[in-house]
Amino acid sequence: MNGLKSLMQPHRILLMALFAGFVLWCALTMRWDWLPKYAPLALEGLWTTIWILVVTTTLGFLLAIPLGLAQAIGPWYLSAPARIFCTVIRGTPLLLQIWLLYYGLGSLFPQFPWIRSSELWPYLRQAWPYAVLALTLSYAGYEGEVMRGAFSGVAKGQLEAAKSFGMPRFTMFRRIWLPQAIRNVLPTLGGETILQLKATPLVATITVVEIYAVSSRVRSDTFIVYEPLLLLALAYLVIAGLIGFAFKRFETQVPNRR
Repeated sequence: MNGLKSLMQPHRILLMALFAGFVLWCALTMRWDWLPKYAPLALEGLWTTIWILVVTTTLGFLLAIPLGLAQAIGPWYLSAPARIFCTVIRGTPLLLQIWLLYYGLGSLFPQFPWIRSSELWPYLRQAWPYAVLALTLSYAGYEGEVMRGAFSGVAKGQLEAAKSFGMPRFTMFRRIWLPQAIRNVLPTLGGETILQLKATPLVATITVVEIYAVSSRVRSDTFIVYEPLLLLALAYLVIAGLIGFAFKRFETQVPNRR
């Protein structure tokens, strides 16, 4: 009921009416005859965008946890490499990182016969593993710094109390430190995940066919510019909206499960 009441506010009704009018104007005045031909490719590109986003954010966050922990409490031989990694990742453009992995590392593998004859070669010769690796490392570099602050921000009194009760370190980390750190950074993680979505078009530069690459192909084949871009913007808006809704819903559920 409260959600419906907030939705029926005058300014929101006006915005929805303007959006509906814009959609109707686009449907009636623009060219959409190309859509049936490219719809299967667009769905394939959309699926590629989604699975790359899910895989890279999941793997990147799993890598960010030890990176943040090493910077927060680790000895110098762990904290220094973690800090250097995060600094390099955050200080260099993602496009450069993708190209270094694909055109640099990817060009070295064919020189080794034992790699070309291995079972990994069918995958290493493709572009998507390098795209996944680059986006995973990028997400881990940014979230590693976020998790460093999250681990440092957990109240030390709770950890000392757990130690006084004889709780093992891993149990204390699993039940107290990590859950509270994640809860504190959920809003930031939601924003960073949306930023990761916006970074996925860069993988089109190494021939990965995701939704942005499909839009570019439509423009190059048909010379139709605005219609593919409008659909592309709509796809990103919908995915970003779903991400924001999922994280907001999760934020409301986490305190009840403590």
